[in-house]
Amino acid sequence: MLTGRTALVVSSQCRSYTTKHGLRPVPVLPNATLETFRKDAFEPATPALLPRQTFSQLPAIPRWFSPASDRTTTLNRHYLARFGATIVPLEISNNDKFTRIEQSLSFFLECVNASSSTYDVRPSRYFSAYRPGARAIRRTSQSNTFFSAAALTPPTARVYLAQASINDLPRALRDDLPVPELVLKVGKGDVYDSSIWIGQAPTYTPLHRDPNPNLFVQLAGTKVVRLFSPNAGRAIFARVQEIIGGSASATMRGDEMMQGAEKKALESEVWDDDVESGRIGFEAELNKGDGLFIPKGWWHSIKGTGSGMTGSVNWWFR
Repeated sequence: MLTGRTALVVSSQCRSYTTKHGLRPVPVLPNATLETFRKDAFEPATPALLPRQTFSQLPAIPRWFSPASDRTTTLNRHYLARFGATIVPLEISNNDKFTRIEQSLSFFLECVNASSSTYDVRPSRYFSAYRPGARAIRRTSQSNTFFSAAALTPPTARVYLAQASINDLPRALRDDLPVPELVLKVGKGDVYDSSIWIGQAPTYTPLHRDPNPNLFVQLAGTKVVRLFSPNAGRAIFARVQEIIGGSASATMRGDEMMQGAEKKALESEVWDDDVESGRIGFEAELNKGDGLFIPKGWWHSIKGTGSGMTGSVNWWFR
């Protein structure tokens, strides 16, 4: 339940956009002090936005990303290519197909660079194994093009660097993402885990819940987060299982939520504004430097919107 003070913050500091079907704007804290964060967000276990641009000084923001001429964001390939041998987890989706692999960061950078190109009709057995439906061409002494720009088939596969642990990154990249003081001091002082998420919009993370409190920070681009209390989220999940005739566990989530009937039903229940489901929850829009607190057990789904690159980092803490 919102306190009187928190309700005042909601009315005076939240963005002016209006959400639909019971979704309210996430309250914005009046400041980013440890005392305020603990009293108005962490202890009552309610979602909260830190004041806008609280995390704009993270070194990763200017080092990993570059502004583009069309007001979108691109990756700073020159900087990130120095760490190209680093192995990272990738999620690859192509229409209704989905797979997870581990590949080098340089492979991901090539995929991002090629994402606006079109495919050549000649198949590549190696590459299609990693990016379903993709068709590549060979490099020549005259061309270093990853895909043929002459073909008419538009690319449909998307590659998302998802849930890559910061601890698995090289020291220089870890130093670009120092753990925020709030994470280190508000709870028991230790980080359960952390992740980075980088991909070209639109991106999508289906409805799920985490076993630890979560500080989610936007590094580039725009993401919209929809959140539901433990009871409300459980009801949405149960309704989806009833719709598809499934019996999946709400605790152990696998690839079933990323493809097929469950993915479609989950996305519809959470994101279709014409679905009369009686849901009650929160919505937040995050831009570069914004931070969102997601309490333990709260269900949430995240979409990267607009165009260009989106980047995020989160810390789960005890």
